[in-house]
Amino acid sequence: MTIQQLRAAHRATPFRPFTVHMADGRSFHVPHPDFLSASPSGRTIIIYREDEEFGILDLALMTEIETGPASNAHAQPRRGEG
Repeated sequence: MTIQQLRAAHRATPFRPFTVHMADGRSFHVPHPDFLSASPSGRTIIIYREDEEFGILDLALMTEIETGPASNAHAQPRRGEG
């Protein structure tokens, strides 16, 4: 995985939640862009969880990004909904 691939997922518009898979089998879900930060070089990544825990990860050990559907947080409800 490259920092460019990770940045593309992180900066996608509209944002699509994604999961980062690691070489050791762990996975880290990124539900919103605020849950991920990268060091200036892009080698070290921090992914926060909703319970305020976090993982400090090495980009070289990331194997895959799995994306989900686009976030509709700002979508307008359809007629008859909401």
